[in-house]
Amino acid sequence: MRRNWLHKGMLVILACMVFAGCANRPAQEKVQTSSLKIMYWDERYFFQEYGDLFAIGHPNVNIEVVSTNSIYNNSNGEQIDYEKAFSEFVEKEQPDVILLDSSNYDKFVTDGKLMELDTLIERDKYDTETIYPALIEMLKDKGGGKLYGLSPNFNGSAIFYNADLFAKYGIEVPHDGMTWQELLDLARRFPTEGDRDTRVYGFGAQYGMSMENLASSIASAQGLQFLNPDTMKVTINTDSWKQTYKLAMDAVDSKAVYIPEGNGFQGGTMEEYYKSQIFVMGRMAMAVESLYMLQDLKQAQDSLKDYKPFQIGVAAGPVDPADPLSSRNINFNEIFAIRANSPNADAAWEFIKFINGEEFARVKSRTMNNGLLSRMGVVKEYNGVNLEPFYKLKPKLNNDNRSYEKVPNDFYMQYQPVLERELKLAQEKKKSIDEALQTVQDEAQVLLDKAVKDEAAKKSSGEAADTGTSGESSDAGTGGVIVIESGKSGE
Repeated sequence: MRRNWLHKGMLVILACMVFAGCANRPAQEKVQTSSLKIMYWDERYFFQEYGDLFAIGHPNVNIEVVSTNSIYNNSNGEQIDYEKAFSEFVEKEQPDVILLDSSNYDKFVTDGKLMELDTLIERDKYDTETIYPALIEMLKDKGGGKLYGLSPNFNGSAIFYNADLFAKYGIEVPHDGMTWQELLDLARRFPTEGDRDTRVYGFGAQYGMSMENLASSIASAQGLQFLNPDTMKVTINTDSWKQTYKLAMDAVDSKAVYIPEGNGFQGGTMEEYYKSQIFVMGRMAMAVESLYMLQDLKQAQDSLKDYKPFQIGVAAGPVDPADPLSSRNINFNEIFAIRANSPNADAAWEFIKFINGEEFARVKSRTMNNGLLSRMGVVKEYNGVNLEPFYKLKPKLNNDNRSYEKVPNDFYMQYQPVLERELKLAQEKKKSIDEALQTVQDEAQVLLDKAVKDEAAKKSSGEAADTGTSGESSDAGTGGVIVIESGKSGE
């Protein structure tokens, strides 16, 4: 008994000594955790592209993703006012990090919904010198001289060319700042003889080209619009559009442009797919494409046993002759900003700093899956091809793209057959371009007027039905008010 008592006593004393020792140690600092609500279009893709990498270095930040897909998912297939729905989404979800694009960034700045980043950049000595200067300039211009957001990547196109073909035929290679006229003139210098399966083409597109989409590309470089969404007037019968379609038709008629038979590649093996890509297979001198062309070239080289690689060149352009230092084919689709009055602004800034930093850019430079990196100097080439031309031109943004959402969807479905019919007549020389575009404008305007009227009537009847089931008065006077208000909102 005495032995057991002594043994128990020693255990108690030992325990007291241990706990006393722990008590005398400095208290372990409690780990601080923070929450961060981030707005993005898809949760799974967000973590794949950004979230998982950020979490490695920031394990104490709990991220919640609110998906903008819900804006469309809740529309029940009906046309929506996206700008209004987007603002309502932000107001409802109150994200700490707001995802914007170049068409709505300035509106959020003007409305005072974003936190200024300049003071945070200065406080943390955050390096923005190696971020694409044109991006910083554009964001500051839209922000009244201040910075309210950053974009880790952007999309842009350039002139890709097969340097071996140019050398073979003794033709000078493309240069930076070429216009569409110069590019298509250059394409005509290549031979056109031979059958479709073996001959060389001066110009084309990765997935095929037609007169219509060639004209659309030329028009895009100049900022031409086929209708004015503010006045709801069709504007395709102008001198600029006529010159654009004549340039495209002359290029197609010269047989310098590759036009695939039928609808082009419609399915098959990967080998058949790559062999349908004329530029990838070395039979096309030039193509205007995005960075993803380089990925296709690399994959073809890795996948095809008999693939014959060739020297690739890239030139900045094509450009608008009226503004040769800018490009309308540069887009910033992911501008991340901090919501004004966010309670988690510090964590939000850490996230924005990280995804726009050099460490993140180094990781992403291995695949370039989300476009070109805004952080320059980290990667200068991809698969041996110099990427510098993608950064030479300044972005010239079309700020009215969002306005096109006011145009009824039914109009586009009815407009396209009219355009295709008239262009076919022009190509068959049964009509001149001038005559064809005049017909397109006349018929399209009638279609647009009717579509706008039908859309307004649909909204009116829908609002009237909602009012009738809400329990409120539905007498003639109330109905008249509803119809008038609906008409205003549809203008």
